[in-house]
Amino acid sequence: MTEKTQKNEKKVAIILIRGLVKIRYDIKKTLILLGLQKKFACVIKTKDKETLGMINKVKDYITWGEISEETYNQLVEKRGLKSSDGSLKKYFRLHPPKGGFERKGTKTGFTAGGALGYRGEKINDLMQKMI
Repeated sequence: MTEKTQKNEKKVAIILIRGLVKIRYDIKKTLILLGLQKKFACVIKTKDKETLGMINKVKDYITWGEISEETYNQLVEKRGLKSSDGSLKKYFRLHPPKGGFERKGTKTGFTAGGALGYRGEKINDLMQKMI
């Protein structure tokens, strides 16, 4: 993959909303492969077929959407952690959102008024509350 095509790919932010206690093994394994091992952890992935398949499998535990460049830069600046060799870690640890989640809580989909599932561009608003 060249640099030019890599820059044009959309990036998605994936945030783990619910914890990993008492969930099925295959779902837990998929969350670990995505890099989500703690509640309110966030990873930035490219939007490709494999990532979307993994997201679809764990959609009842995460929220996700396309992240803007300015939100990504703010995320790296304020919440980016460095590893021992000086490189940026692959995940970001976020705070719970200021003002709480949507009115129906963390067990309902976003389209029904809850916090889970696909948000599109509105993921940036949630991330601003969590940074």
